[in-house]
Amino acid sequence: MKVKIRKGDTVEIISGKLQDKGKRGEVIKVLPEDSRVVVQGINMRKKHQRETQAQGRSIHPGIIEFEGPISISNVMLICPTCGEPTRVGLHRSEDGLQRVCKKCKAQFD
Repeated sequence: MKVKIRKGDTVEIISGKLQDKGKRGEVIKVLPEDSRVVVQGINMRKKHQRETQAQGRSIHPGIIEFEGPISISNVMLICPTCGEPTRVGLHRSEDGLQRVCKKCKAQFD
């Protein structure tokens, strides 16, 4: 399946955790084989890190916070022109496939 969301896009969370629902953020990473995306500041996780040594350097212990992946079906792309969450269509042109906003027909790329 073709993924219509790319790294650097702004998305809105439409379902999932109540504290994250309705928030907007930038896509940090796309995992197409798992149909998941990592969004900045959304789905925060905590990891208790033990002090380890690797190649002469030590990794400091403590609690590390990081963003966890969420399903692509739980996010909706924000159109840069109209500023609203929208579905994405694909339009074929001489330059190749272009992503198009379904509401205002503006191109993303």
